[in-house]
Amino acid sequence: MLNKIKLPFKIKKPILALGPQTKNTVCFGEGNFAYLSPVYLDLSIPKDFSNFERTAKCFLKKRPKIIAYDLHPEYQSTKYALNLKPNTYHLIPIQHHHAHIASCMVENNLNNEKVIGVAFDGTGFGSNNNLWGAEFLIGNYRGFKRAAHLKEIPLLGGGRAVLEPARIAAVWLYLIYKDKFFNLDFNWIKKMHKEKWQVLKKMYLSGFNSPLASSMGRLFDAVGSLVLGKTKVNFEAELAMELEKIATSYKWQATSYKFKIIKQKDGYILDPLLIFKEIMGDLKAKEPKEKIAYRFHLTIAQMVRKMCLVLRKENKINKVVLSGGVFQNNLLLCLALDLLYKEDFKVFTHKELSCNDSGISLGQVAVANFSRQAI
Repeated sequence: MLNKIKLPFKIKKPILALGPQTKNTVCFGEGNFAYLSPVYLDLSIPKDFSNFERTAKCFLKKRPKIIAYDLHPEYQSTKYALNLKPNTYHLIPIQHHHAHIASCMVENNLNNEKVIGVAFDGTGFGSNNNLWGAEFLIGNYRGFKRAAHLKEIPLLGGGRAVLEPARIAAVWLYLIYKDKFFNLDFNWIKKMHKEKWQVLKKMYLSGFNSPLASSMGRLFDAVGSLVLGKTKVNFEAELAMELEKIATSYKWQATSYKFKIIKQKDGYILDPLLIFKEIMGDLKAKEPKEKIAYRFHLTIAQMVRKMCLVLRKENKINKVVLSGGVFQNNLLLCLALDLLYKEDFKVFTHKELSCNDSGISLGQVAVANFSRQAI
């Protein structure tokens, strides 16, 4: 069953967008409408890829002129696009977080106007070949500028770090304390073996199998690992969900942690090192985990507020678009919305569609439509 979506613009040439790797949807755009497929959870699973392929073939019969796909070279949807008959279609790669913001713009019936786009998720392939995931973009359907992002750190072992979030937490602690973090007296350290850290440290120093990532999802993983005392998980976002649950149970007043916004020539870096320092102080003082989790959520919401204030002043833009899977966290979303509304921002979030990757293909259609190749 296809989801028919009215577009705030007219498609110049029929477009087939192939979506991302997980929570995949395929989207076909023609005239004033986009047609969105059901969700295929993971294209690495044969059954899901088979359903994806069958849907894509059905849409190809409608003779699209343009094929839009994700930048990530290892996505099955990307490989599928690149294996189509050469010279038959215009192939247009679309940056993951640009597509996130564009999908939310479409859903809110926005025209091709510039917005401050805040895209928080696990990881998406960036224009600089690093992994992105905590992005502030200035742009519209036609293009974007990466105006700010979370400080990048290496994911030791690549995808392995997602299931062993202690690896991510250890990098942040190493940046603060160097090897002295093993002298810290709390339970998490006891679960982190020195011998294993020496191997991970060599990976860190050499850069071997350690892609750089500016991911909000991975920041939640690191904080969750420390606060909840867990070194491994069974699935992505497990610790983020647990953090949200205990944070929501906290009913008292709390202040946010400190963080730095560092201005550089090509944009701003959001540095969370002070967040980790203060969290370690709270853990040492045996503050309730619920309070620490709530303070962390409030801090990320303040990060959104402060960065949007800076970007509004510089770019004279008052519209903020929030997208990406991290905003499935209802506590974070509510805190961020409250702070942004108090600053008189006009804020747009997803309504019918999810903010996760299932909306990526719709955003790809929008971005591809306004590219030069669609003219």
